[in-house]
Amino acid sequence: MFQRALALPKAGTETFFLWGPRQTGKTTLLRAHYADAIWIDLLKIEEYLRYLDQPGWLRQELPREGTMPFVVIDEIQKLPVLLDEVHWLHENRGCHFALCGSSARKVRRGHANLLGGRAIRHELFGFTSEDLGNEWDLLRMLNHGYLPRVYLSKTPARLLNAYVGNYLKEEIAAEGLVRNLPIFSEFLAAAALSDTEPVNFTTIARDCGISGQTVKGYFGIMEDTLLGRWLPSYRKRPKRRIAMAPKFYFTDLGLVNFLAKRGPIQPGSELFGKAFENWCMHELAAYHSYHETFAQLSYWRLSSGVEVDFVVNDMELAIEAKATRKVTANHLRGLRNLQQDHPRVGRRIVVSCETKARITDDGIEILPAVEFARRLWRGDIN
Repeated sequence: MFQRALALPKAGTETFFLWGPRQTGKTTLLRAHYADAIWIDLLKIEEYLRYLDQPGWLRQELPREGTMPFVVIDEIQKLPVLLDEVHWLHENRGCHFALCGSSARKVRRGHANLLGGRAIRHELFGFTSEDLGNEWDLLRMLNHGYLPRVYLSKTPARLLNAYVGNYLKEEIAAEGLVRNLPIFSEFLAAAALSDTEPVNFTTIARDCGISGQTVKGYFGIMEDTLLGRWLPSYRKRPKRRIAMAPKFYFTDLGLVNFLAKRGPIQPGSELFGKAFENWCMHELAAYHSYHETFAQLSYWRLSSGVEVDFVVNDMELAIEAKATRKVTANHLRGLRNLQQDHPRVGRRIVVSCETKARITDDGIEILPAVEFARRLWRGDIN
């Protein structure tokens, strides 16, 4: 079993939500940390129906006094009404809970009780380089993605096909999130093609035969079901016109590859470069989430197309992902243009496939992917 980089609180010290896409290992992580907890699994139909009929039974089943047990409720989004009982037990009996789920949509949009800020929010990502340690393989990750079971599999396409089918059936159809499932399935494929690119709602709408507003709603569903996340553009523009459209990144690269029908990704190809950028986003987002830095990630792009992939906070750090074995002056244009417009920018880094770290004459750090990952998780890149 791999040691996951997300540190969870000691049992009985906090009530918290643990969100994450399906099959990222949330249940496995919770069972490893809280072996003695009382476990309520709402995937079990008998458990679900029992608490659906009588949510108050949760209050009756737990001790009224003395040492309170730690309780894990798995798939909490299936029964948000239980959160009222959780709130009461937390306030009146000092009981603590781990509330686990793969979709915050039904909880948040159904105006469910989110415990008034009393519960900490954690998110579990798919495998990161830190989780895998010495067994991390960048090429494998760019082809298989981050879901633990898929990453370790010799037949990832079969598992990803089942994953998409279960997502459409259990997250989308079962919750009644869309009226036309085949159209939403087409949308997923179109969205995968635009992964790491500024999103053009009009183009996707035309390709799928739906309205732009529907496309925006579909992206909202993907975000709420934790299948992807937005990267906004950096909006401050002291000199030149900048792009304003946000980018959208799938939270699992294997899904992008499967939905976009990419086939094997080889170093040196354009698809390798896009996958490499998704991986950089994945590592950055996971690191800042796990360490609760509350950093704001964005990208910077001029209307001419000159771009920097990632900006952290207000120009504290700028990162370019370049999947090349030799970084040239052309690869540095974005970071150099960024400094012209924002002279106060902090560190500038290019993550690449070069074999050794180096620094250019004007202070741009060129880091191999392995070195970038190592320094990031060590806390040396912030």
